[in-house]
Amino acid sequence: MTAIPAMSLGPKPFIGLPACSRTIDGMPYHTVGDKYLRAVAEAADGIPLVIPAFGDLLELPDLISRLDGLLLTGSPSNVHPSHYGAPAHPDAEPHDPHRDATTLPLIRAALDEGLPLLAICRGMQELNVALGGTLHARVHELPGRDDHRRPQHEDLNVQYGPRHEVTLSAGGAMARLAGRETLMVNSLHWQAIDRIAPTLTVEAVATDGTIEAVAVRNAPAFAIGVQWHPEYRALEDAFSTRLFAAFGAAARARAASRSQPLDKAAAPASIAT
Repeated sequence: MTAIPAMSLGPKPFIGLPACSRTIDGMPYHTVGDKYLRAVAEAADGIPLVIPAFGDLLELPDLISRLDGLLLTGSPSNVHPSHYGAPAHPDAEPHDPHRDATTLPLIRAALDEGLPLLAICRGMQELNVALGGTLHARVHELPGRDDHRRPQHEDLNVQYGPRHEVTLSAGGAMARLAGRETLMVNSLHWQAIDRIAPTLTVEAVATDGTIEAVAVRNAPAFAIGVQWHPEYRALEDAFSTRLFAAFGAAARARAASRSQPLDKAAAPASIAT
């Protein structure tokens, strides 16, 4: 097992995780997978906070001002094609319009404010769409592409086990973090990036040409998306540990800056009574 990384001094960062919207026994629920919450708590050394899929009901400036990082999770649902100018199709379902209405504006607002961001699987697809890119709804049906869907096996270690190699872009953020040119990753997705958003750069590509990782160009803080699932047993994989540690370090830096007391000269004068 990979050793738990040494944690930096300073306040633990509050890391928001937007929830999926689900109906269970006729009642609405907001859900986030345990593996994402644990990865934030254990590998990023942060405090995970679930953000409900409330869409316009959320006051984004207030929310972002209280967060130190944003983790966009994977999900059984797909981004609705209407958000990237494509017609809806039953083969692209299930959809989660409540999550779309929450994450897409949240991503743009978070990046505008320099909030550290890590996007995983559906999260990377959301990142691409939010910034103007498009998606393939069923990448496994494209000529020359591999089947990237989850292995049909009841053992989670098989489902989330290494499936294929990705090549990291030379000189990119992921290559610097990994200290190598390639990685073996798992694969559990239907959708994939078609046209990459103008403000994103490619950080990793699978052997069949599928984009597997991206970074936000000129972002003021950590802002990376991966198509695979590094959150699964994150502390047992060296690169996953490094990825979450780097995300956590960026979030801690924001937490530390938010916790600094106001300069006395800048502090507002007390109100006379």
